[in-house]
Amino acid sequence: MTDIAQPPMRVAILPVTPLQQNCSLLWCTKTMRAAFVDPGGDLDMLKGALDKAGVTLEKILVTHGHLDHCGMAGELAKEMGVPIEGPEEEDRFWIAQLDDDGSRWGMEAHSFEPDRWLHEGDRVTVGELELDVIHCPGHTPGHVIFYHAPSRFAIVGDVLFAGSIGRTDFPRGDHQQLLDSITKKLWPLGDDVTFVPGHGPVSTFGDERRTNPFVGDRALG
Repeated sequence: MTDIAQPPMRVAILPVTPLQQNCSLLWCTKTMRAAFVDPGGDLDMLKGALDKAGVTLEKILVTHGHLDHCGMAGELAKEMGVPIEGPEEEDRFWIAQLDDDGSRWGMEAHSFEPDRWLHEGDRVTVGELELDVIHCPGHTPGHVIFYHAPSRFAIVGDVLFAGSIGRTDFPRGDHQQLLDSITKKLWPLGDDVTFVPGHGPVSTFGDERRTNPFVGDRALG
């Protein structure tokens, strides 16, 4: 009987907050060390997922500064004694106003200071995994995505969705910049890359190039 090789990385998608934001729990199968990407809320549920997966939380990664993505990241980091990495520092103003945004949206959210701001070309580690950091502004100015090349897998936050793209009507959003981030930074990674968006179902870059009404090849001519 042939052994089926264990993939180097596993991911569980955990929708959180009333906005059903896709928090990802990703872990290194060799070390069972894990990271939460965008733990916006529902911390008891997230901690339960850690226990269920049997993994040890090593850090928190953040794609951008909106409250449904990182409103409770600071609280979780304090509780678990782990660092926060990301987003890019242009999103500092979003993180600084999380307490106010929480009141406005009727959600618990608290501002924090990341242990490491990220930049284009940086890498983050989770156990023995290495993920590339790609700065993809447009939805917010400091938005980053995380890409694991060996797995052909990306976590893209609110840059791109199945059948849609991120909003650009928030402060310092930029529609053309978002289109450029998608077509010049995501598409070159390859059609076979599977991605987890900030909301909704998983898709691939190839499917979006074929069918997305905003950034598909046909839509952009």
